[in-house]
Amino acid sequence: MRRMRRRAFLAAGLAGLAGCSALPVGSEEVTDPAEWGYDIAVEHDADDWAKLDPDWRAPSDVPDTDVSAETVIKELEIPWDLSFAPNGDLFVSERTGTLLRYEAGTVESVASPSDIVDASAIDVGDEGGWWSTGGEGGLMGTAVHPSYPEVPLVYAVYTYTENGGARNKLVCYDVSADDPPVATLIEGLPGGSYHNGSRLTFGPADYLWMTTGDAGDAALAADPDSLAGKVLRLEPDGSAAEPNPDVGDPRVYTYGHRNPQGITFLPDATPVEIEHGPGAYDEVNVLDAGGNYGWGPEDERARNADTYPGSDYHRPVVNTYPGSTWAPSGGVFYTGDAVPSWENRVVVSGLRSQRLNVVTLYPSDGEPVDVGEGRRYDADWMNEKYDAVHHTALEDELGRIRHAEQGPDGALYAITSNRDGRADEFPVAGDDRLVRIVPE
Repeated sequence: MRRMRRRAFLAAGLAGLAGCSALPVGSEEVTDPAEWGYDIAVEHDADDWAKLDPDWRAPSDVPDTDVSAETVIKELEIPWDLSFAPNGDLFVSERTGTLLRYEAGTVESVASPSDIVDASAIDVGDEGGWWSTGGEGGLMGTAVHPSYPEVPLVYAVYTYTENGGARNKLVCYDVSADDPPVATLIEGLPGGSYHNGSRLTFGPADYLWMTTGDAGDAALAADPDSLAGKVLRLEPDGSAAEPNPDVGDPRVYTYGHRNPQGITFLPDATPVEIEHGPGAYDEVNVLDAGGNYGWGPEDERARNADTYPGSDYHRPVVNTYPGSTWAPSGGVFYTGDAVPSWENRVVVSGLRSQRLNVVTLYPSDGEPVDVGEGRRYDADWMNEKYDAVHHTALEDELGRIRHAEQGPDGALYAITSNRDGRADEFPVAGDDRLVRIVPE
């Protein structure tokens, strides 16, 4: 049965939240969610995407980084992802193993995998925590079916143990039921204490996109027949999208990724991927179908001016170089107007950097945008189509920021990740939290 978790929230709440029915449907566990009687197929027409703007232009001015964060929900337990449904419902995954739905000031637990790895969140003043015992897995990415609530499916990725080793699994839940049945779509994905990837989102043409980490084995990322270190493009039932590039496993869209934890889209529907580098060398990539993005056993220690030239690797738009890490996790190409000067920029969450990173992508053959006190990425060895300018906001104010997402109301939201025991000077009272970003 579901349990209610009441948390403090702002009176303004989130716009457009509505409840779902509670009719138990189908069996406890299946491999095909169509067995529950829903038509889960979707039309793959990017022309129907609400954010579509083929003629979009990058802003040329410096973004205003004088912003603040309003708390919407507090006392979360290491949240990892947040996903808005078409009707405004909000789902949040906690890495400790609970899928939450936020509605009318109440946080409701709607599902919890029975075979997820064991983990717990620390409280203010505690030491250690999950990170100190070697854990980065758990309940991670989540996404909502594009036809929700008519098709009341919520997708999730989590870490479990199989034959003594860590693996990752893609599932979906029928959240209209009091005791939601689960469908396992992909299991046995390489997993580990680190590098699990696992961001989920439905893209412009309603394909399901999923990132996977290399699970600590760079050779898997370079192997297009492995599902580790990849960006996958899937149908809602977990099968390969048609047409995907013919590079290996039919579910693979791009490969050669180390630990990608962000996937978003330009207004012309071009996918943008965000990933952790080795200590530094974090990347933002504009994806080309079938591309190899350079992570593998030959280049485990660096992907930069020394390794990209002379190779067939697809070049990054941003590479943070040695000694400079964002530890980027989730991110969104922001098109809302609640933070006006951030419109048409990529907002990337920062874990170790403990900040939001505001990235302006612009055509390499166009006029450069103003850099102000930011940093420009336009080296000759980098992406030939796009350059970027980078600015920062909210540094060391929220702690580790796991993900940033745009709500259906055009507002920008972010979640923190401080209760795993890894943040400097955090957690503080109220952590972890969901916040709304607003201009000062």
